Amino acid sequence: MSGILQGVLASIGGAPAAYIEDVFSTWLYTGTSATQTITNGIDLSGKGGIVWTKSRSNTSNQYLVYSDGSSLNGLYPNLTNAAGPAGPPSGHVFNNNGFTIDGSSGLFNFSGYTYCSWTFREQAKFFDVVTYTGNGNSPQTISHSLGSVPGFVIIKRTDASENWQIAARRNDGFYELLNFTTAASQGFTTAGTLGLTSTSFDASAMVTTTNGATYVAYLFAHNAGGFGASGTDNVISCGSFTTDGSGNATVSLGYEPQYLLYKRTNGTSAWVVVDVMRGFDQSALTYLLPNTSGAEGTLSGNYLFPTATGFTFANGLLFTNSSYIYMAIRRGPMKTPTSGTEVFSPSAVNVAAGTAITTGFPIDWQINYYRSFAANYNSINATRLLGTSSTSTESGQVLWTSKADAQQSFGMTRSWDNTGFQQTSQLWPNINNIYWNFRRAPGFFDVVAYTGTGTTTTQTHNLGVVPELMIFKGRSLSINWFVYGNITASDFSRLILNQTGSGITYGYADGAGLTAQPTSSLLNLGSASATNGSGNTYVAYLFATLAGVSKVGSYTGTGSTQTINAGLPTGARFVLIKRTDDVGNWWVWDTARGMVAGTDPRLNLNTTDAEINNNWVYTVTNGFQIVTSDATVNASGGTYIYLAIA
Repeated sequence: MSGILQGVLASIGGAPAAYIEDVFSTWLYTGTSATQTITNGIDLSGKGGIVWTKSRSNTSNQYLVYSDGSSLNGLYPNLTNAAGPAGPPSGHVFNNNGFTIDGSSGLFNFSGYTYCSWTFREQAKFFDVVTYTGNGNSPQTISHSLGSVPGFVIIKRTDASENWQIAARRNDGFYELLNFTTAASQGFTTAGTLGLTSTSFDASAMVTTTNGATYVAYLFAHNAGGFGASGTDNVISCGSFTTDGSGNATVSLGYEPQYLLYKRTNGTSAWVVVDVMRGFDQSALTYLLPNTSGAEGTLSGNYLFPTATGFTFANGLLFTNSSYIYMAIRRGPMKTPTSGTEVFSPSAVNVAAGTAITTGFPIDWQINYYRSFAANYNSINATRLLGTSSTSTESGQVLWTSKADAQQSFGMTRSWDNTGFQQTSQLWPNINNIYWNFRRAPGFFDVVAYTGTGTTTTQTHNLGVVPELMIFKGRSLSINWFVYGNITASDFSRLILNQTGSGITYGYADGAGLTAQPTSSLLNLGSASATNGSGNTYVAYLFATLAGVSKVGSYTGTGSTQTINAGLPTGARFVLIKRTDDVGNWWVWDTARGMVAGTDPRLNLNTTDAEINNNWVYTVTNGFQIVTSDATVNASGGTYIYLAIA
């Protein structure tokens, strides 16, 4: 945003909107033992913050780099060591869009090691870093710039070896935890006991403030608002929960999390951190333990997963009837995209297994086809929420758009990271492939994974607008893919993605999956097995029209060349068309394979057929052009729906 615009906003009492993607990042990378720059979009040099790094693949200490205002210093979160000259060198440079690392340290850049870095930028109502010198007094009041009462505080002496001190919000009180595995050692009735206010804290309430000793404090906000276009959205929550007699719990945050840190408070246990980039989904739990140097671990099964409004512990993962504290951070992006390249990438490749394929964003849904021949694996797709691989191990939970089959485990995914993925050996490398890659983003596309109730209910989604194209698939049972569109106050049209049939008009009283129009935050589900069978698991893919990015629309065939204005100034890079008043395939075109005269090969989502190259659909300014009279896309008087993405 320009300085002029910022000045105008300031002059009228406003301020540039803050979004979680501006202040927090989980970034996966591989060490090189040479200088490399991590471009995560976080302004650390101008705003300040911390980078917390851990080797995923090898035993290595946790490593946290912070600024004391004049230099960068490193600390080991799992050790009591001092920082700076008495501790590790930083090996980092903070940039205005990430950070640069140098050297071959196993802490953050040893060749061949895989790493995870969590970046926290200083920002009011999210996170603040404060360095100070002890004066031996009690109280010792230290000012901060968090702009709200902290919900989680970490203090570490930096000039000498000393324990890490943590105060964590619990049931509107605070608990002090010494080191990392012990139970809560001292309870505080209120935040005031710790001197916690929106502008300061009492350092002596947590540690002995030794005269002349140096300290660093990390302050995390709790449900303080301050984010999103409205400036009222929460992005970080600190709290507690109690498990039931089976070791399960569900926590409501009001948003879907991307990062979760938690620990038991009424007994000795490790701290645990999970995030969606490494694997925080419906099929596995990939974790690191901040109090140890151990490598990453994975627990296969449905034990801990995010929901559209919080997170759930299931299948007895935790101690029974026990109390836990947590810190959760909201999923991004929160910004509405302005370009199709931010959220969609068609990747036409012919590469060896292990080759990195760049999308420019983390993938949330991917569909794959072999282009040159029919194969049983065609139409296979993977979804981050359902389970994908962020390492070189090939795995994943998959569905086929051409089949009614239940979800299966298959090695479709490999090294899904922040900017793309790697070709797997199980999806036939060195063959012409097309991957359609989608990213979730407000106003464009969302994914919801849930368990059916068998009764009329609502299911929260985070699309932020009313979905116009809704695709449902039962994951735990063999059942068709149901597609809903043309939503009105009285009825809707239902199609089946894995079949060619025409659309059927249903009223909401017909029990065909929906009981009312969707809203900008809710899906209204009936009791039908199509969307909500009791105990069955489901996934829903939701699309909407977003100016300049995507269009969910319809048109009437003319039998002759016609241009469809989808409101996409740069033209469509992806087009999906389905006839609704008669039979017809679910045809797909994209610019990676070609959408010009002579080269516009098409595939369809409802079969495993190889692609066919005919002059049917071209990309043009503002949308796409249909140059065929084929009945499945342009019969005179025929009706059609489409999804176009710029």
